[in-house]
Amino acid sequence: MKTNIKLIGISLLTFLMFSCEDSLDELPDNRTQIDTAEKIGEVLTLAYPLANYSPFLAPMTDNADDKGPSARENRVNTEMYFWRDVNDNDSDFPTHYWNECYKAISQANHALQAIEDLGGGSELNYLKGEALIARAYAHFMLVNIWSKTYNPSTAGSDLGIPYVLEPENVVIKEYKRGTVKEVYEKIEADIVAGLPLITNKYTVPKFHFNKNAANAFASRFYLFKGDWEKVIQYSNQVLGTAPADLLRDWTGKYRSFTYSQVRNEYSSTAEVANLLIVSGASLYGRGGNFLAARYQLSTDLANTLFFNGSQINNKRWSYKVYGSDLFLNTPKHIEYFRTTNAAAGIGFAFTNSVLLTTDEVLLNRAEAFTMLGQTGNAVSDINAFLSKKIRDYDAATDVRTLDQLNTLHAVDQGIYEPFYTIEPEKLALLNGIIEYRRREFQNEGLRWFDIRRFNLEIVHEDFFDNKSTLTKTDNRKQLQIPVDGQSFGLQSNPR
Repeated sequence: MKTNIKLIGISLLTFLMFSCEDSLDELPDNRTQIDTAEKIGEVLTLAYPLANYSPFLAPMTDNADDKGPSARENRVNTEMYFWRDVNDNDSDFPTHYWNECYKAISQANHALQAIEDLGGGSELNYLKGEALIARAYAHFMLVNIWSKTYNPSTAGSDLGIPYVLEPENVVIKEYKRGTVKEVYEKIEADIVAGLPLITNKYTVPKFHFNKNAANAFASRFYLFKGDWEKVIQYSNQVLGTAPADLLRDWTGKYRSFTYSQVRNEYSSTAEVANLLIVSGASLYGRGGNFLAARYQLSTDLANTLFFNGSQINNKRWSYKVYGSDLFLNTPKHIEYFRTTNAAAGIGFAFTNSVLLTTDEVLLNRAEAFTMLGQTGNAVSDINAFLSKKIRDYDAATDVRTLDQLNTLHAVDQGIYEPFYTIEPEKLALLNGIIEYRRREFQNEGLRWFDIRRFNLEIVHEDFFDNKSTLTKTDNRKQLQIPVDGQSFGLQSNPR
């Protein structure tokens, strides 16, 4: 069963990862009915992209550097570092993530259809809310990887991605890309409809769109849209009155951890900063991929980001970076291997991905405060963030004032060029927030979205001093539509 954009590999019922396989070979009318809340809940366990975007987004950013020919070559890492179009279907490649997003969307749509068929009702509202937010999230990630970044003056003509609102019920179905404006409108509609229905009614809430995760996603969505008031509104729902207590504590807790402890804790449900976690098919948790690949964290880059100090009273950043030369890394990724044949030693590799955190939400809010001119609130959020990221932080001496932050993060005009105007008095503070985000999520891929949002130019220099440049408006910032999609009529991105 295949559609024109290779959307659906999983359709109606999926009780467990492997129990549904036989039903997928049958026509839709012969499949098991989704006729209880429990069955709908099982369907929604797969309404999240079961893939990892870090392996292909992180190498494209300025958070990656060439460690030299002695480092290990990894195809996705190499190809993406040079912003080349690839169409491999293997895990950790863009096409795999595209397919997994649309599989997740299919699951959400089947859940919504089942809820409608059962007549709805308040007892099913929490499932409806999860399905709507999950559908919105997958489309949001697709449009922000394969389409141009949101700009209200051009969104009405910029090519979007297919927004799928109904379950698959035919073998071949025609889809169109639409526009970025249309995609954003539909994402927002799903958020507005779904968010009031969200609960924490789960055995392990952090593997679902619980209340905090849903509000965190709304905070991100409105940040990309430039609706600062709503960024603050939804961020407040997550952060409460003591935001510093909810952040990832690199200054305290993580400083005492061993390498293995950091690796285990980073994507753990016990970590207070983690709001949404997904375990997807990926080899990125293997050391040869996230730490040893050639185009990752070089010594020069590590010095720039982590080792040369925070410039706050000559104190260093608290982030724990391990290894040397070819193996510098922060152990954020861990593999879980699901054995299918113990005798043969074969199975499937999964890697946990942390999709939403309180740290991102706090920095979203600080950015929104800055853009609204509420600098006192922005400075307060920045100091809360720094209190958990600076080694030996002392609140009596290390709290920064607005003037100190403006001096610390002064930057030239013209580096950041989003669709809105950044007044000169806001630029330094904004630069600091963007740089904090760059460090906090190093090797997780989120830096790529700031590169797109702010139209940053990126220069990648190889070991032999050859430079490659990704210009501010480079078309390669929109990944190429997978070949399967193009072959069934989806318009390719310009090159």
